[in-house]
Amino acid sequence: MILSANEIVDLVIMTLAIAFILKDFIRMPRYIHQPLTTGFDIENFKFTALCTAPAIILHEMAHKFVAIGFGLSATFHASYPGLLLGIVLRLIHSPFIVFVPGFVSITGGTPLQYSIIAVAGPLMNLALWLGSSIILKRAASLTSKQRLALVITKQINMFLFIFNMIPFRPFDGGHVVSGLMQAFF
Repeated sequence: MILSANEIVDLVIMTLAIAFILKDFIRMPRYIHQPLTTGFDIENFKFTALCTAPAIILHEMAHKFVAIGFGLSATFHASYPGLLLGIVLRLIHSPFIVFVPGFVSITGGTPLQYSIIAVAGPLMNLALWLGSSIILKRAASLTSKQRLALVITKQINMFLFIFNMIPFRPFDGGHVVSGLMQAFF
């Protein structure tokens, strides 16, 4: 089985939490004939989820599937404490938001395998960043909503790639460096 029922539930909860945390930072385009909404805007919530969740889900799935490719046991988990931190910071209107959406627990493997697994997530973000950049440059018939979604996708994936490649633990870059050092020294 590729994903267990628990992993699917965790993916859904993580997606909903991320959309809630970021819904006021990522805004869907509004048109003159659309009234301003007060209260919870479900359309903007869905737009935020559409723009943000794929970057994080595909990042974590890259870790999982590369580990499985090595024959290792890998399970995705939503980080409930990390998501709760983001929700609390959002609710108190903190000027900055920090959260850890999820992680993949892996059993077994060599240091070199762990390095490759660790770099897989950021490389997925790099691919999404470059892919959205190419689409934005070449697609002439995008709606303003599609164009904005691609711009946000590009920015989120650029941030996730750079942020996750910081060469210190607990970032993926720290795991890459640590695994390479253990493998070769």
